[in-house]
Amino acid sequence: MRRLLFPLLFFLLLTSSCHVVRYVWWNFADIHDSKKFPSVPVAKSTKSKPLFHYLPGVVITLPDAFIDKNKHVSFETFLADHKSVAFLVLRNDSLVYEQYFAGFSKESVLPSFSVAKSFVSALVGIAIHEGKIKSVDQPVTDFLPELSDSGFHMVTLKDLMEMRSGIRFNEGYTNPFGAMGKFYYGLNLKRYTLQLKTQQPPGMQYNYQSANTQLLAMALERATGRKLPEYFAEKIWQPMGSEYDATWSVDSKSHMEAKAFCCLNARAIDFAKFGEIFLHHGILGGDTIIPPAWVKESLQITNDSKDSQGYPYTYHWRVLPGGDFFAKGILGQYIYVCPAKNIVIVRFGKKAGGVAWGKLFRQIIQEM
Repeated sequence: MRRLLFPLLFFLLLTSSCHVVRYVWWNFADIHDSKKFPSVPVAKSTKSKPLFHYLPGVVITLPDAFIDKNKHVSFETFLADHKSVAFLVLRNDSLVYEQYFAGFSKESVLPSFSVAKSFVSALVGIAIHEGKIKSVDQPVTDFLPELSDSGFHMVTLKDLMEMRSGIRFNEGYTNPFGAMGKFYYGLNLKRYTLQLKTQQPPGMQYNYQSANTQLLAMALERATGRKLPEYFAEKIWQPMGSEYDATWSVDSKSHMEAKAFCCLNARAIDFAKFGEIFLHHGILGGDTIIPPAWVKESLQITNDSKDSQGYPYTYHWRVLPGGDFFAKGILGQYIYVCPAKNIVIVRFGKKAGGVAWGKLFRQIIQEM
Protein backbone atom coordinates (compact mmCIF):
# COMPACT_ATOMS: atom_id res chain seq x y z
CA MET A 1 0.00 0.00 0.00
CA ARG A 2 2.81 2.43 0.90
CA ARG A 3 4.46 1.69 -2.45
CA LEU A 4 1.33 2.99 -4.17
CA LEU A 5 0.74 5.91 -1.80
CA PHE A 6 4.05 7.72 -2.30
CA PRO A 7 3.85 7.87 -6.12
CA LEU A 8 0.26 9.07 -5.82
CA LEU A 9 1.23 11.84 -3.41
CA PHE A 10 4.10 12.87 -5.64
CA PHE A 11 1.76 13.02 -8.66
CA LEU A 12 -0.68 15.17 -6.69
CA LEU A 13 2.18 17.39 -5.57
CA LEU A 14 3.07 18.15 -9.17
CA THR A 15 -0.42 18.51 -10.56
CA SER A 16 -2.73 19.69 -7.81
CA SER A 17 -3.57 23.33 -7.22
CA CYS A 18 -4.22 22.48 -3.57
CA HIS A 19 -1.52 23.77 -1.24
CA VAL A 20 -2.54 21.17 1.36
CA VAL A 21 -1.07 18.34 -0.74
CA ARG A 22 2.29 20.11 -0.93
CA TYR A 23 2.18 20.81 2.80
CA VAL A 24 1.55 17.13 3.58
CA TRP A 25 4.33 16.02 1.24
CA TRP A 26 6.96 18.58 2.25
CA ASN A 27 5.70 19.25 5.76
CA PHE A 28 7.25 22.04 7.80
CA ALA A 29 9.67 24.54 6.23
CA ASP A 30 13.30 23.40 6.27
CA ILE A 31 16.81 24.42 5.27
CA HIS A 32 16.43 22.85 1.81
CA ASP A 33 13.36 24.84 0.77
CA SER A 34 15.27 26.80 -1.86
CA LYS A 35 15.32 23.55 -3.88
CA LYS A 36 11.59 22.87 -3.59
CA PHE A 37 10.09 25.92 -5.20
CA PRO A 38 10.58 27.57 -8.59
CA SER A 39 12.65 30.73 -8.41
CA VAL A 40 14.01 33.64 -10.40
CA PRO A 41 17.73 34.43 -10.58
CA VAL A 42 19.35 37.40 -8.88
CA ALA A 43 22.69 38.03 -10.55
CA LYS A 44 25.73 38.82 -8.43
CA SER A 45 27.67 42.03 -8.77
CA THR A 46 30.06 42.39 -11.69
CA LYS A 47 32.30 44.36 -9.33
CA SER A 48 32.46 42.33 -6.14
CA LYS A 49 33.84 44.48 -3.36
CA PRO A 50 36.57 42.77 -1.33
CA LEU A 51 35.66 44.42 1.95
CA PHE A 52 36.53 41.54 4.19
CA HIS A 53 40.15 41.02 5.16
CA TYR A 54 40.45 37.49 6.47
CA LEU A 55 42.23 37.82 9.78
CA PRO A 56 43.56 34.96 11.92
CA GLY A 57 40.53 33.23 13.38
CA VAL A 58 39.14 34.57 16.62
CA VAL A 59 38.53 31.90 19.26
CA ILE A 60 35.04 32.21 20.71
CA THR A 61 34.32 30.46 24.00
CA LEU A 62 30.86 29.42 25.05
CA PRO A 63 29.44 31.84 27.67
CA ASP A 64 28.75 30.21 31.03
CA ALA A 65 25.02 30.89 30.78
CA PHE A 66 24.81 28.59 27.74
CA ILE A 67 26.72 25.61 29.08
CA ASP A 68 24.45 22.58 28.83
CA LYS A 69 23.99 20.60 32.07
CA ASN A 70 27.45 21.55 33.35
CA LYS A 71 28.92 19.95 30.26
CA HIS A 72 31.78 22.09 28.98
CA VAL A 73 32.01 21.91 25.21
CA SER A 74 33.71 23.99 22.56
CA PHE A 75 31.77 26.78 20.90
CA GLU A 76 31.81 24.85 17.63
CA THR A 77 30.38 21.75 19.30
CA PHE A 78 27.63 23.88 20.82
CA LEU A 79 26.76 25.37 17.44
CA ALA A 80 26.67 21.96 15.77
CA ASP A 81 24.64 20.40 18.58
CA HIS A 82 22.08 23.18 18.29
CA LYS A 83 21.47 22.71 14.56
CA SER A 84 23.59 25.56 13.16
CA VAL A 85 24.84 25.31 9.58
CA ALA A 86 26.69 28.65 9.31
CA PHE A 87 28.10 31.11 11.85
CA LEU A 88 30.03 34.23 10.82
CA VAL A 89 31.39 37.13 12.85
CA LEU A 90 32.61 40.37 11.26
CA ARG A 91 34.34 43.11 13.21
CA ASN A 92 35.59 46.39 11.77
CA ASP A 93 34.67 45.10 8.30
CA SER A 94 36.86 42.03 8.70
CA LEU A 95 35.65 38.45 8.73
CA VAL A 96 37.17 37.19 11.98
CA TYR A 97 35.18 33.99 12.47
CA GLU A 98 33.61 31.64 9.91
CA GLN A 99 32.40 28.11 10.58
CA TYR A 100 30.03 25.76 8.76
CA PHE A 101 28.43 22.54 9.97
CA ALA A 102 26.41 19.49 8.88
CA GLY A 103 27.98 19.34 5.44
CA PHE A 104 27.37 23.00 4.63
CA SER A 105 30.09 25.34 3.37
CA LYS A 106 30.70 28.88 2.17
CA GLU A 107 29.25 27.83 -1.18
CA SER A 108 25.99 26.52 0.28
CA VAL A 109 22.76 28.28 -0.63
CA LEU A 110 20.75 29.17 2.45
CA PRO A 111 17.08 30.20 2.55
CA SER A 112 16.47 33.47 4.34
CA PHE A 113 12.94 32.83 5.56
CA SER A 114 11.77 36.02 7.29
CA VAL A 115 15.18 37.69 7.07
CA ALA A 116 13.92 38.57 3.56
CA LYS A 117 11.44 40.98 5.13
CA SER A 118 14.26 43.36 6.08
CA PHE A 119 15.40 43.47 2.44
CA VAL A 120 11.88 44.40 1.31
CA SER A 121 11.73 47.18 3.90
CA ALA A 122 15.04 48.57 2.60
CA LEU A 123 13.66 48.62 -0.95
CA VAL A 124 10.71 50.72 0.22
CA GLY A 125 13.17 53.29 1.56
CA ILE A 126 15.02 53.34 -1.75
CA ALA A 127 11.75 53.79 -3.69
CA ILE A 128 10.80 56.72 -1.44
CA HIS A 129 14.21 58.31 -2.02
CA GLU A 130 13.71 57.92 -5.77
CA GLY A 131 10.30 59.59 -5.58
CA LYS A 132 8.41 56.51 -6.69
CA ILE A 133 6.62 56.46 -3.33
CA LYS A 134 5.71 59.71 -1.59
CA SER A 135 6.12 58.52 2.00
CA VAL A 136 5.42 55.68 4.40
CA ASP A 137 2.13 57.40 5.18
CA GLN A 138 0.69 56.63 1.77
CA PRO A 139 -2.29 54.25 1.87
CA VAL A 140 -1.57 50.88 0.32
CA THR A 141 -4.66 51.40 -1.85
CA ASP A 142 -2.79 54.13 -3.75
CA PHE A 143 -0.89 51.22 -5.28
CA LEU A 144 -3.40 48.39 -4.92
CA PRO A 145 -6.81 49.99 -5.59
CA GLU A 146 -8.29 46.48 -5.80
CA LEU A 147 -8.24 46.49 -1.99
CA SER A 148 -10.32 49.66 -1.62
CA ASP A 149 -13.46 47.69 -0.80
CA SER A 150 -11.71 45.44 1.73
CA GLY A 151 -11.07 47.98 4.49
CA PHE A 152 -7.54 48.86 3.36
CA HIS A 153 -8.14 52.53 2.53
CA MET A 154 -6.75 53.52 5.95
CA VAL A 155 -3.82 51.05 5.98
CA THR A 156 -0.51 52.77 5.22
CA LEU A 157 2.83 51.35 4.14
CA LYS A 158 4.06 52.17 7.63
CA ASP A 159 1.29 50.06 9.14
CA LEU A 160 2.43 47.16 6.97
CA MET A 161 6.09 47.52 7.92
CA GLU A 162 5.29 47.75 11.62
CA MET A 163 2.89 44.78 11.49
CA ARG A 164 0.06 46.99 12.73
CA SER A 165 -2.26 46.85 9.72
CA GLY A 166 -5.21 45.12 11.39
CA ILE A 167 -5.60 42.52 8.66
CA ARG A 168 -7.25 39.15 9.18
CA PHE A 169 -4.47 36.60 8.76
CA ASN A 170 -3.35 33.60 10.82
CA GLU A 171 0.45 33.28 10.88
CA GLY A 172 0.28 29.71 12.23
CA TYR A 173 2.82 27.42 10.54
CA THR A 174 1.44 24.07 11.68
CA ASN A 175 -2.01 24.22 10.08
CA PRO A 176 -2.00 23.07 6.41
CA PHE A 177 -5.46 24.59 5.96
CA GLY A 178 -4.49 28.00 7.36
CA ALA A 179 -3.61 31.23 5.60
CA MET A 180 0.12 30.86 6.12
CA GLY A 181 0.11 27.38 4.58
CA LYS A 182 -1.64 28.79 1.53
CA PHE A 183 0.79 31.69 1.21
CA TYR A 184 3.85 29.46 1.54
CA TYR A 185 2.75 26.43 -0.49
CA GLY A 186 0.06 27.86 -2.76
CA LEU A 187 0.41 28.51 -6.48
CA ASN A 188 -1.33 31.90 -6.85
CA LEU A 189 0.04 34.26 -4.23
CA LYS A 190 -1.30 37.43 -5.84
CA ARG A 191 -4.86 36.11 -5.75
CA TYR A 192 -4.54 35.09 -2.09
CA THR A 193 -3.13 38.48 -1.17
CA LEU A 194 -5.83 40.48 -2.92
CA GLN A 195 -8.46 38.42 -1.08
CA LEU A 196 -7.28 39.68 2.31
CA LYS A 197 -9.64 41.63 4.58
CA THR A 198 -9.10 43.83 7.60
CA GLN A 199 -10.54 42.98 11.00
CA GLN A 200 -9.70 46.10 13.02
CA PRO A 201 -8.48 49.65 12.36
CA PRO A 202 -4.75 49.95 11.61
CA GLY A 203 -2.22 51.16 14.15
CA MET A 204 -3.99 49.75 17.18
CA GLN A 205 -2.08 46.52 17.77
CA TYR A 206 1.06 44.68 16.71
CA ASN A 207 0.39 41.31 15.11
CA TYR A 208 3.19 39.56 13.24
CA GLN A 209 1.77 38.54 9.86
CA SER A 210 3.77 37.69 6.75
CA ALA A 211 0.93 38.91 4.57
CA ASN A 212 1.93 42.48 5.50
CA THR A 213 5.24 42.05 3.71
CA GLN A 214 3.58 40.51 0.67
CA LEU A 215 1.24 43.50 0.43
CA LEU A 216 4.22 45.80 0.81
CA ALA A 217 6.09 44.07 -2.01
CA MET A 218 3.09 44.18 -4.33
CA ALA A 219 2.72 47.91 -3.64
CA LEU A 220 6.43 48.35 -4.29
CA GLU A 221 6.15 46.59 -7.65
CA ARG A 222 3.26 48.82 -8.68
CA ALA A 223 5.17 51.94 -7.60
CA THR A 224 8.39 51.07 -9.41
CA GLY A 225 7.00 49.16 -12.37
CA ARG A 226 9.57 46.44 -11.62
CA LYS A 227 9.31 42.92 -10.29
CA LEU A 228 10.67 42.60 -6.77
CA PRO A 229 13.73 40.40 -7.54
CA GLU A 230 14.68 42.64 -10.47
CA TYR A 231 14.44 45.85 -8.43
CA PHE A 232 16.29 44.18 -5.56
CA ALA A 233 19.14 43.05 -7.82
CA GLU A 234 19.59 46.52 -9.28
CA LYS A 235 19.28 48.53 -6.07
CA ILE A 236 20.88 46.33 -3.39
CA TRP A 237 22.38 43.01 -4.47
CA GLN A 238 24.64 44.29 -7.22
CA PRO A 239 25.61 47.68 -5.72
CA MET A 240 26.67 46.03 -2.46
CA GLY A 241 29.24 43.91 -4.30
CA SER A 242 27.66 40.52 -3.71
CA GLU A 243 30.05 37.62 -4.20
CA TYR A 244 27.49 35.09 -5.42
CA ASP A 245 24.34 34.83 -7.48
CA ALA A 246 21.14 34.45 -5.48
CA THR A 247 17.57 33.41 -6.23
CA TRP A 248 14.16 34.49 -5.01
CA SER A 249 11.52 31.77 -4.76
CA VAL A 250 8.17 32.33 -6.49
CA ASP A 251 4.74 30.80 -6.07
CA SER A 252 4.62 28.97 -9.41
CA LYS A 253 6.06 28.96 -12.91
CA SER A 254 2.74 30.18 -14.26
CA HIS A 255 2.38 33.24 -11.99
CA MET A 256 6.01 33.98 -11.00
CA GLU A 257 4.98 36.00 -7.93
CA ALA A 258 7.95 36.44 -5.60
CA LYS A 259 7.36 35.22 -2.07
CA ALA A 260 8.56 38.47 -0.57
CA PHE A 261 7.94 37.51 3.03
CA CYS A 262 10.37 34.62 3.15
CA CYS A 263 12.30 33.39 0.23
CA LEU A 264 15.56 35.04 -0.74
CA ASN A 265 18.16 32.28 -1.17
CA ALA A 266 21.85 33.20 -0.92
CA ARG A 267 25.21 32.51 0.72
CA ALA A 268 26.02 33.47 4.28
CA ILE A 269 28.75 35.94 3.31
CA ASP A 270 26.35 37.99 1.21
CA PHE A 271 23.77 38.09 3.99
CA ALA A 272 26.61 39.46 6.13
CA LYS A 273 27.23 42.22 3.60
CA PHE A 274 23.64 43.38 4.01
CA GLY A 275 24.29 43.65 7.73
CA GLU A 276 27.38 45.72 6.92
CA ILE A 277 25.26 48.16 4.92
CA PHE A 278 23.06 48.84 7.93
CA LEU A 279 26.07 48.94 10.26
CA HIS A 280 27.42 51.79 8.13
CA HIS A 281 24.12 53.69 7.89
CA GLY A 282 23.36 52.59 4.33
CA ILE A 283 26.86 53.10 2.92
CA LEU A 284 29.23 50.34 1.83
CA GLY A 285 32.61 50.75 0.19
CA GLY A 286 32.00 54.47 -0.18
CA ASP A 287 28.73 53.97 -2.08
CA THR A 288 25.34 54.92 -0.69
CA ILE A 289 23.13 51.89 -1.24
CA ILE A 290 20.28 52.59 1.18
CA PRO A 291 19.49 56.22 2.10
CA PRO A 292 21.05 56.92 5.53
CA ALA A 293 17.91 58.73 6.63
CA TRP A 294 15.92 55.58 5.89
CA VAL A 295 18.30 53.39 7.89
CA LYS A 296 17.85 55.74 10.86
CA GLU A 297 14.07 55.81 10.48
CA SER A 298 13.88 52.03 10.09
CA LEU A 299 15.49 51.47 13.47
CA GLN A 300 13.48 53.94 15.55
CA ILE A 301 11.37 52.48 18.37
CA THR A 302 8.18 54.54 18.17
CA ASN A 303 5.47 52.33 19.67
CA ASP A 304 4.85 49.31 21.92
CA SER A 305 5.30 46.67 19.19
CA LYS A 306 7.22 43.66 20.51
CA ASP A 307 7.77 40.23 19.01
CA SER A 308 7.12 36.90 20.71
CA GLN A 309 10.44 37.14 22.57
CA GLY A 310 9.83 40.67 23.77
CA TYR A 311 12.11 42.46 21.28
CA PRO A 312 10.84 45.84 19.98
CA TYR A 313 9.75 45.59 16.34
CA THR A 314 10.22 48.43 13.84
CA TYR A 315 10.32 48.43 10.02
CA HIS A 316 10.85 44.66 9.73
CA TRP A 317 13.74 44.80 12.21
CA ARG A 318 14.03 43.89 15.86
CA VAL A 319 15.73 46.73 17.71
CA LEU A 320 17.21 46.59 21.20
CA PRO A 321 17.12 49.64 23.50
CA GLY A 322 20.95 49.66 23.58
CA GLY A 323 21.17 50.15 19.81
CA ASP A 324 21.75 46.61 18.54
CA PHE A 325 19.29 45.32 15.93
CA PHE A 326 18.66 42.19 13.93
CA ALA A 327 16.71 40.44 11.18
CA LYS A 328 15.31 37.04 12.08
CA GLY A 329 13.96 33.94 10.33
CA ILE A 330 11.86 31.06 11.60
CA LEU A 331 14.61 28.42 11.76
CA GLY A 332 17.03 30.66 13.61
CA GLN A 333 18.33 32.74 10.72
CA TYR A 334 19.91 35.93 12.02
CA ILE A 335 21.68 39.01 10.76
CA TYR A 336 22.66 40.70 14.02
CA VAL A 337 24.29 44.14 14.08
CA CYS A 338 26.07 45.82 17.01
CA PRO A 339 27.01 49.39 15.99
CA ALA A 340 28.81 50.14 19.26
CA LYS A 341 31.50 47.56 18.51
CA ASN A 342 31.27 47.45 14.71
CA ILE A 343 30.19 43.82 14.77
CA VAL A 344 27.91 41.82 12.47
CA ILE A 345 26.95 38.24 13.31
CA VAL A 346 25.24 35.87 10.89
CA ARG A 347 23.77 32.59 12.10
CA PHE A 348 21.77 30.19 9.92
CA GLY A 349 20.48 26.81 10.99
CA LYS A 350 18.33 23.78 10.33
CA LYS A 351 16.36 24.80 13.40
CA ALA A 352 16.55 27.46 16.07
CA GLY A 353 17.87 24.67 18.29
CA GLY A 354 16.25 25.86 21.51
CA VAL A 355 18.76 28.69 21.93
CA ALA A 356 18.04 32.33 22.81
CA TRP A 357 20.36 33.49 20.05
CA GLY A 358 19.90 37.19 20.67
CA LYS A 359 21.17 36.80 24.23
CA LEU A 360 24.04 34.59 23.09
CA PHE A 361 25.13 37.19 20.53
CA ARG A 362 25.13 39.89 23.21
CA GLN A 363 27.29 37.83 25.52
CA ILE A 364 29.75 37.00 22.74
CA ILE A 365 29.99 40.66 21.80
CA GLN A 366 30.59 41.73 25.40
CA GLU A 367 33.60 39.46 25.55
CA MET A 368 35.11 40.64 22.26
